[in-house]
Amino acid sequence: MPATIDLTDPSARPARPTSAQAPASAQALDGKPTLIGMTREDMIAAMAEAGVPERQLKMRVNQLWHWLYVRGSSDFADMHTISRELREKLDALYTVARPEIVEEQISNDGTRKWLMRFPPRGAGRPVEVETVYIPEEGRGTLCISSQVGCTLTCTFCHTGTQKLVRNLTAEEILSQLLVARDRLGEFPHKDTPQGAIVPAEGRKVTNIVMMGMGEPLYNFEHVKQALLIASDGDGLALSRRRITLSTSGVVPGIVRTGEEIGVMLAISLHAVRDELRDELVPINKKYPLKELLDACRNYPGLSNARRITFEYVMLKGVNDSLADAKELVRLLKGIPAKINLIPFNPWPGSAYECSDWETIETFADFVNANGYASPIRTPRGRDILAACGQLKSESERMRKTERLALEAMMIAGHGAD
Repeated sequence: MPATIDLTDPSARPARPTSAQAPASAQALDGKPTLIGMTREDMIAAMAEAGVPERQLKMRVNQLWHWLYVRGSSDFADMHTISRELREKLDALYTVARPEIVEEQISNDGTRKWLMRFPPRGAGRPVEVETVYIPEEGRGTLCISSQVGCTLTCTFCHTGTQKLVRNLTAEEILSQLLVARDRLGEFPHKDTPQGAIVPAEGRKVTNIVMMGMGEPLYNFEHVKQALLIASDGDGLALSRRRITLSTSGVVPGIVRTGEEIGVMLAISLHAVRDELRDELVPINKKYPLKELLDACRNYPGLSNARRITFEYVMLKGVNDSLADAKELVRLLKGIPAKINLIPFNPWPGSAYECSDWETIETFADFVNANGYASPIRTPRGRDILAACGQLKSESERMRKTERLALEAMMIAGHGAD
């Protein structure tokens, strides 16, 4: 059985390498604005508001940037290269606290899923999102959410059954990465030398994918700001080639992503005919296949070294025929691409089944033989509902009967995997 840690119970929280890395939800709930997710320009304005002399602004922002994104501090008190007086001023005006971690689940295969609770915005109420970490040999991928819920209602996707609550802010998007690095012990210990940094080699979070809850391109500005901070060389320093933004096909945002963010692109394709994609991915009615693929062909920086990934969930008797494979190859002609074939991940109430393994392999073999890499994605974290298409926050908690039904389904289908 997968492990579940209820982090609202202090006694259940694992030992942490440093108090600076512990969730500090009380601070986050006190209404103070956060410095996390601010651009350098915004942070300069914040320092000026705190009374920092103009000649010191750039230096102070560089110090804060280092503490937040290299050292991983979530408490001004730990920032010992900044004077006590300034730390106290900053603490009175701002917060650098993490969101509350409500629950941490660890799959039998090592996949981790965190349920995070963010404080109210304006007159709203606290909201919850799920974030997933997938460890693999030589890499670790963090799947980040961009919205609470989703507007797209893709019929095979569990997240799509949760109505959109709101967009996440740049801070909330970035905080998912910070929390993951906290929980994996990836930030330097507070007693290590102040200049120490996490090396590029040996990182636990090597890649991030905007493939969690929501459509990133419907929250473009906040996603952009968060990813530019994540890829900033003086902070978290993730290569933009190790950041992938996945969209269901918001065509106007695709070129902007390439020009303004410069990260890798993934397309949730799932069908090769407009009439079927209209059903599976309803945004296709607004941006049909021709428009979508034209935007992909014109993606800035596209090359064999910077291919677009096309995600294709395998649905039994729906989109998995050899004719579908042939049409997929025809549609993608001329686009440097790879195709991720995703065995459908079941969830309670779904109308679909996963394609037979032999069918998936036949589909993959044809696509591979025609020049496109088509790896079959190994299902990960199914037992904790952390697999592709399964995320749905505890804002709509699953009934116990649904969980038991899903577990029975997993046990029955385990041999097929």
